[in-house]
Amino acid sequence: MSKASGRQALLRATIVIVAQGGLRALTYRAVATEAGVSHGLVRHHFGTRDQLIAEAMDFGIEESLRASNMLDGGLTVAEFAAGIESLAAQQGEIHAFQYELLLESRRRPELRPTAERYYRSYREAIDAQLRRLGVDEPGFSDLVWFALDGLVFNQLVMPSEVDGALARLRELVEAAARG
Repeated sequence: MSKASGRQALLRATIVIVAQGGLRALTYRAVATEAGVSHGLVRHHFGTRDQLIAEAMDFGIEESLRASNMLDGGLTVAEFAAGIESLAAQQGEIHAFQYELLLESRRRPELRPTAERYYRSYREAIDAQLRRLGVDEPGFSDLVWFALDGLVFNQLVMPSEVDGALARLRELVEAAARG
């Protein structure tokens, strides 16, 4: 196992552990067991639990944005809309991990920078895509982000039909891009 793929396996394992059991379930031993390695390897790669958490958050953000196409350049409005829908529908474990961490950051100020990176990363990705589509309306990218964030959270907590909300959000993006 290469160093990079070993780290990724540990980061993925961290996401799974936290998504399934919350931050209270996160131990070096749990991560190592999930990744199929010795627990000393977790400490070797990350040093502290907080460093492991921060790097797992960054990894999760990157994976989520890449899967949603939010980092792709030259998207059409339809492709951007497809990315909106995939962000709301896919990668439940990553999003569950992220929300667990966001809530914990309310109680642990040392996690606040990690929470700020989460919000900044998604907002910047959405804003960049909307600007590429010609949408430069003040507050619009925040509206899209807040709607998506709420939809994703809803899907994790109480999965329901969100197709109507996603369709309306797609219509708003298309209208803004034409506009």
